Amino acid sequence: MSPDNIDIITPEEAGSLPGLLQARLRRTPRAVAYRYYDQGAWREMSWEALAAEVARRQAALAAEGLEAGDRVALMLGNGWQWVAFEQAALGLGLVVVPLYVNDRPDNVAFILEETESRVLLLDDGEQWRGLAPVVSGLAALRRVLLCRGPLQAPARLLADWLPATEQPLRLTPSATHELATIVYTSGTVGRPKGVMLSHHNILWNAHACHRCNAVYASDLFLSFLPLSHTLERTVGYYLPMMAGATVAYNREVSLLAEDLQAIRPTVLISVPRIYERIHDRIMGQLSQRPAPARSLFHAAVAVGWRDFLHRQGRAGWHPALLAWPLLRRLVADKIRDRLGGRLRIAVCGGAPLSETVAKLFIGLGVPLLQGYGMTETSPVVSANRLDDNVPDSVGRPLPGVRCRIGRDEELLVKSPGVMLGYWRRPEASAEIMDAEGWLHSGDKARMDAEGHLYITGRLKEIIVLSNGEKLPPADMEMAIALHPLFDQVLICGEGRPYLVALAVLNPRHWEALAREQGLDPADPAALRDPALLERVLEMVAGQLRAFPGYAQVRRIALTLEPWSVENGLLTPTLKPRRSRIMARYHDDIEALY
Repeated sequence: MSPDNIDIITPEEAGSLPGLLQARLRRTPRAVAYRYYDQGAWREMSWEALAAEVARRQAALAAEGLEAGDRVALMLGNGWQWVAFEQAALGLGLVVVPLYVNDRPDNVAFILEETESRVLLLDDGEQWRGLAPVVSGLAALRRVLLCRGPLQAPARLLADWLPATEQPLRLTPSATHELATIVYTSGTVGRPKGVMLSHHNILWNAHACHRCNAVYASDLFLSFLPLSHTLERTVGYYLPMMAGATVAYNREVSLLAEDLQAIRPTVLISVPRIYERIHDRIMGQLSQRPAPARSLFHAAVAVGWRDFLHRQGRAGWHPALLAWPLLRRLVADKIRDRLGGRLRIAVCGGAPLSETVAKLFIGLGVPLLQGYGMTETSPVVSANRLDDNVPDSVGRPLPGVRCRIGRDEELLVKSPGVMLGYWRRPEASAEIMDAEGWLHSGDKARMDAEGHLYITGRLKEIIVLSNGEKLPPADMEMAIALHPLFDQVLICGEGRPYLVALAVLNPRHWEALAREQGLDPADPAALRDPALLERVLEMVAGQLRAFPGYAQVRRIALTLEPWSVENGLLTPTLKPRRSRIMARYHDDIEALY
């Protein structure tokens, strides 16, 4: 791909988020905007067709008597329906409140009530059935819409609500710095806070991402992170619209492997867990292969990594590189083909990715780029570049983003992408934003001489043992979870003499381990067998070899019940709610001491 293929709409030309769609419509009306799976086949939608759907939704919203600045909410899975409804609302000067489809009803009710949302769009009647008991009494909510049935009054089907005839596309003039959306952060403690982002916040951030790693009109994105996640929304929705690229929507995460091969994307945006799962699957399959095949694989990763460092200008030429074309053909290309074979950029953000996983993908020639951001910064702060990729960092700040290291090694950020503040939370806004306009991230960081950022921990996620030793639980949990036996891990020990862990086991690997120990995997007592627990602790110790001697887990409690959004132990962005998990397993933790 060459610069001739760049067709970027600048923030100045767009003016606002709905202005971005209209600018794209003027440039390439018949180009393919979206691909989606419907009735057994992949289908395409042009920008022109999208605009027609937006116009119908605008007419229906206008008929509700809403005023500019009113809030409307949507709780949909990814797809062009999400985009069409949001663009319609923004074009009328409304403020959009995205909701996670897997969020708990009480959380949804809290957000709808706090924002006084007037309209709510849902996927189907099953969603509404779960929400109705807590949402029906909200005074501000005047309309509930369902994309699909079963229909339950007072909700209406979207198809019945929309006008049947073609409508004109509207654009209510919006000041670029006006509020566009309120995005609720999935706080791990307490109620979530609504991040207020302006049109300019998001447009500026999307354009800065393009300046960091160019996006072409011929690029094809595969979207599977929820559009309620600001990373996916800015980089996987607004940026492709800005560039005139096409977005294909994954049918569902369980079909991601199939969709990667069917769509063959050039850009993929993901969180670490997806790459970790692919890594675990590769390593699990590799363990069943003969020794020569395993040796060949590891040689390919090692030489591919050396080739990467050489191309980045961080290592000289080495005779081993002569073997790379052969190793690439025999090993690396086969792995890349599982990802569609055309990936030009594979973004990883939202949480730290282990060096082991990053090295494997990069060593196999996958262009994996880690970055860092927060909802409060629209969201991207820094990212690695294709020609300047330091995998154990989160890259250099985007053009126009200023970063500095403050007190207690806290990362401070200032940029045009920084939020307007928290919705109706002036105290919280003042707490995170200082008088000079620096946003206090809450993350500990360092910066090297070349300006690459390294996130080293959370200010409030440090365990202090009773002997004064300080430990980063998230880093340890990530290291332990790389072992295929463990699906989820939580480290405890604040104020205690030693560390303990709670671990959710992978069912398949648990069954194999239990039988190996002569235990019945279906017997709950097997999870407490002393000999088995000793074996598991040996595995944990092996995963923590790189940590200091005092960073060792002395005892562990095991469970097969996953922590999920539904049982309240994960946030909608799949981060563990530490306090809730510790409360749920309070007796188990106390027994470990």
